[in-house]
Amino acid sequence: MKDASLRSHPPFIRQLGQSREGRLAILGAALALPGLVWTEILGREAELVDYCSLAALAVAGWPVMISAVRALTRQRRININVLMSIAAIGAVIIGTYTEAAMVMVLFAVGELLESHAARRARQSIRDLMQVAPEQATRLGTAGTPEKVSVEALEVGDRIVVRPGERIPMDGAIASGQSMVNQAPITGESRLVERGEGDTVYAGTVNGPGALEVVVSRPASETTISRMIRLVEEAHDRKAPAQRFVDRFAQIYTPIVVVLAFLVAVGPPLLLGGTFVDASVPSEGWLYRGLTLLVVACPCALVLSTPVCIISAITNGARFGVLFKGGLGLEELSRVRAIAFDKTGTLTEGAPTVVSVRAAPCGDCNDVDCSDCNDLVALVSAVGQRSEHPLARAMVDESILRGVETRYAVAADVEALTGQGMVGRVHGRQVEVGSHRYFDDTIAHDADHCRQAGEAATEGLTPVLVSAEGNYLGLLTLSDSVRATSQEALQTLKQMKLHLVMLTGDSAKAAEKVAAEVGLAETLADLLPEDKVQAIQSLRNQRGNVAMVGDGLNDAPALATADVGIALGGPAGGADQALESADITLLGGDLRRLPFALKLSRIAMNRVQTNIVVAIGLKLAFLGLVVAGLGTMWMAVAADVGTTILVTLNGLRLLRSPQPEEVFEG
Repeated sequence: MKDASLRSHPPFIRQLGQSREGRLAILGAALALPGLVWTEILGREAELVDYCSLAALAVAGWPVMISAVRALTRQRRININVLMSIAAIGAVIIGTYTEAAMVMVLFAVGELLESHAARRARQSIRDLMQVAPEQATRLGTAGTPEKVSVEALEVGDRIVVRPGERIPMDGAIASGQSMVNQAPITGESRLVERGEGDTVYAGTVNGPGALEVVVSRPASETTISRMIRLVEEAHDRKAPAQRFVDRFAQIYTPIVVVLAFLVAVGPPLLLGGTFVDASVPSEGWLYRGLTLLVVACPCALVLSTPVCIISAITNGARFGVLFKGGLGLEELSRVRAIAFDKTGTLTEGAPTVVSVRAAPCGDCNDVDCSDCNDLVALVSAVGQRSEHPLARAMVDESILRGVETRYAVAADVEALTGQGMVGRVHGRQVEVGSHRYFDDTIAHDADHCRQAGEAATEGLTPVLVSAEGNYLGLLTLSDSVRATSQEALQTLKQMKLHLVMLTGDSAKAAEKVAAEVGLAETLADLLPEDKVQAIQSLRNQRGNVAMVGDGLNDAPALATADVGIALGGPAGGADQALESADITLLGGDLRRLPFALKLSRIAMNRVQTNIVVAIGLKLAFLGLVVAGLGTMWMAVAADVGTTILVTLNGLRLLRSPQPEEVFEG
């Protein structure tokens, strides 16, 4: 059991007491304290104090020196541990035992601080796992409830979620209705209504109603588990700025060793300076060379970037913004233009069928019309093989009319990219496509052609159907604009971004949606390859471009853009989104996009600030050392202080900004 006194301490102090390196650092600091007071402050000497300092050096420096030996012998490179070991050993040789001890003690504390910063950022996302229950109430074969671990649940099992309980697994509601708090997954602050057929996620909180849920994924593959894996992988995917700093440190560190050597031996050899001053060691050039090693230690510089990147990625995940890695975060900060898909991005992506007109019926639109019902059943047979929102809407219409099983599910279904789909139903080749596709390939009724054009003018989506080249009829679908689109786009405009809509829909439908959300520029009737060309053109005109789409149908454009951003809906679509683009916005809320942009910009500004601070302070102390005004332990104290400064500056990104700050300011 952990000591009670440790629980009340801040987390970093607790880490010092619990890790072996931390305990050694604490013991080393205690042993170095007499030398700091007696020798450095009071200016006296005592043999016992020197022994304490040497003991402090051995205790605190043991892990550092072991690491230095491994770096030299196994990796054949000079790293930070090598620099500090050389400086400490050199200090012992010239008799400055207290400074040698302080070098190692303070450096050990700095290393522990760096480790603590990374652990704190990673722990913030791992804490999400704690919100998912470890047990669930499963309904047995006789309908009797039993408590089981979530690992024992299999796909297809039915579980009961009582009011106020956390939902233990991803699944679909089989019965019941309730309000669900999805904040742990999507970051939504409001409760969302969920009923039969809706998707729910592990870790979310059930409201007032009891639910029966059919498990859709094993425990290891729930959305929250995959989120955590993706974010932890993102921590390891370095941004270009971070890779640059790492490469710079690899070159910089050996150069520092050479420079320190030249400072130590150059003046004595060329100018007659004192190499080692036995009476006042700090006056000798060897002491200055060793101090330069300490000053030039790139701890703060190496830490300046990753602590910002990891903290920003973690903060984004808390509010439903998943960055695939540091590259996406850095590239997003440079974006100057954003292209939006229409269906499922600016609109809800859940269209409904508003009219059905079979060719023999003219304009009856009667739910009891056998020809219209047959048309819907035929389209549904093909649509059941597609995940496109329009296909799902037509399948839903067949269920509403009770004709979903009239035809067997189509075979050989193939997507006509950006134009529709085709499949074989009872041996017949059935084509379901856009008005433009039928205008180009299949003769169709002139009156229906006019009606399709009028529907497009009104902002609706016409879909035409044929079998074996014979025109069968027309369905008209409607989609509603997302409630958050207008607010999100208005905020993006205030951030000085150029916005454009790219859609395969008709110009009239695009203009209608654009007018509702406040977009001035639209490009319509685009095939996927046209969207790619539009992205390339936009990049040439404006600079870095982001593309926001559904993560599946817009794959070519998402891949072409500098940053691909997928929108994962609350009731599906998140699967593809989690795996596809550079960044995923969960919950279907476009307001997360301005938040992600502000987060990325602040993160990269912090990175630049940290780098400037780290290098600036190094140069300032370097001047003091060469002038003979700096001591070794003061140099390492300054290095630790700089490390603390850049760490705290980066860790601020764990809590700020938050989404509400973006819309307030």
